[in-house]
Formats: sequence, structure tokens, C-alpha cells
Amino acid sequence: MFHLIFSFLDSFVSTVQTMLYVDVVQPLLFRFNLMDYDEDTYDSLYWVIVGVLEVLAMYALLRPLEALRPVEQWENRKAVRVDVIYTWIAKLGILNLFFFFALQPFFDNVQAWLRLHNISNIEFDNLWPGVTTQPLVTFVMYLLVLDFAGYWYHRWQHRIGLWWELHAVHHSQQQMSLWSDDRNHLLDDLLQASFFAVIALVIGVPPLQFVVLIAITNLAQSVQHANIRLHFGWLGERLLVSPTFHRRHHAIGYGHEGLKYSCNFGVLFPWWDMLFRSASWSREMEPTGIADQLEGRRYGEGFWEQHWLAFVRIAGHLSPKCRNGRSDAAAV
Repeated sequence: MFHLIFSFLDSFVSTVQTMLYVDVVQPLLFRFNLMDYDEDTYDSLYWVIVGVLEVLAMYALLRPLEALRPVEQWENRKAVRVDVIYTWIAKLGILNLFFFFALQPFFDNVQAWLRLHNISNIEFDNLWPGVTTQPLVTFVMYLLVLDFAGYWYHRWQHRIGLWWELHAVHHSQQQMSLWSDDRNHLLDDLLQASFFAVIALVIGVPPLQFVVLIAITNLAQSVQHANIRLHFGWLGERLLVSPTFHRRHHAIGYGHEGLKYSCNFGVLFPWWDMLFRSASWSREMEPTGIADQLEGRRYGEGFWEQHWLAFVRIAGHLSPKCRNGRSDAAAV
């Protein structure tokens, strides 16, 4: 069943991909003498189509729910509109695709070296013959590995000071909506794209499945960030990350700055939070943002201003004056 659904969706996207490429993209490449990028452009178009369909689907499903069961009502949605820019940049998936294919030759050479020295690598298909050879089982295994990696990636974003200043762009949003998931500093997006491309290549994720895995993860995170008063119930909350569970992570003074190691880092599944004791099951709908915003600290309103101020904060971390200040505070 899974294989049939995947094949149908793949055939549909591939058909649209071919039509757009032949009728629109290829003539433009020929016109501007860019046919050297012919094959790479054709491959990238698949990811772009999936991204467009994903944005349309999430808007059609989530915007009505935000109108029916909002956590907050806003008179001015200017902050939300900025996040739409982030969404289109991220959902088109160019960064993920670039790193996946850019790193492929390197991993091909590594695989050749391993074979030459009779060193076997992890092959999920052969871990349990007859079981892991099933497409659905392998897909779920890929999903679990990437989700586990995503949990730790997210925790590192909060624990490492310089990295947090990039991730703070995401947490500075005080009007969480279906668009907020992709509100990330572009440098952070680059780090994330390369990180997951490496993981996917190491465990042998096929390119088309990598596209689907990223699309599923992105769509789920759009649901989690939506301005929806939605709780999955006692059991459901422990099976999938819900908007209620993830909002706690964004709550001022709780999710990322009030607890000893913060809480609710899970990407798709809350299991890792449960396993590593970082889960909070509170249903309180607290305001979102960063505590020092209440004291007047600015994180920027526009796209470029948010990026620039992140670099300013990083420069502050690296300055001798800042380092000495932290040392003096530690001595006290």
C-alpha cells in the first residue's frame, strides 16, 4: 500500500517536473547558455514542485483551523507576513538538495575506500532480511534515525551560545503561526541542510525518499507551530509532537530559557524528550518569544534586520569585553 501511494505521488510529481522542464526551464537554460546545468536543474525541479505542493497543502489545511481555534488573536499580522518569506525559501528545499548532491561524490569515494579495505557499512535493507527489505519498514527506519538526529541538533542549538544567537531568530517570533517553522537564520539553514544531508547519505537514504522525508518533517513542524488550540490527548501527545507540546518549547521563561536544560525539543516524536527527560506536558498557553524582548531587546522586524542583528549578537559573544564580563561574573 505504501509503495503504491509513493509510486503514484512520484509519478504525478515526475510528470509535472517533465512538463515544466521541457516547456519552461530548458528553453530558458538554452536561451542564457546554461545547458551545462541541465541535469542538476532537472533534478532540483522535483524538489521545488514538492515544496510548492507542500506550502499549498499546509495553507489549505491549517489556515482554516487557525481561524476556527486560534490560541491568540492579532490585530496586526505584520510579524507573521515576514515568516511567509522564510517559508518559501525553506520549503522549496534548494539548500537541502544542494548539500545532498554536493556531498554525494565524497561519500561515493568513502564507500569505494571501505569496499577496498573490506569494511562493511550500515545497510538498513539487510539488517533483518525479509523485514527491513520492505519499503515501508526501511522508510520508517530512515525517519526514526533522522528524527533522533534532529532532536540532538535542536538541543545543541540551545546549549551552544553562538549557535543560539542564530536560533534566536526562530524563537523571537511572538506571533506563532503555520508559517513560523521556517523562520530560521539562513546560516542556520545551511548548517542544518548539511547536517541532515550527511546523516542521510551515511545511512543510505535514496534521493527521492530523502525528498519525501524532509517534506513530511517540514509539514509536521508547520502543524506544530500553527496558531491552533489543539491537544492530541494523553496518548496522542506521547506519540506525536502537537502544537500544545511544541508551544511549551516556545513559551517565554519555560521552553528554552527557564528550565535547567530546556524542554520539548522533539521534531516529530516526543519519545526522545521522554527518554532524555526533557519533556513538559503542561497545557498552559503561555506567550511566546524570548524573555529579554520584554525588557526591550530587539531581534528585528524585517528579514534582513533579523539576520544582521544575529551577527551583531554573535560579535558581542566573541568580543574580549563580553568574554571578560562572563569571566568576572563566574568568579563572583
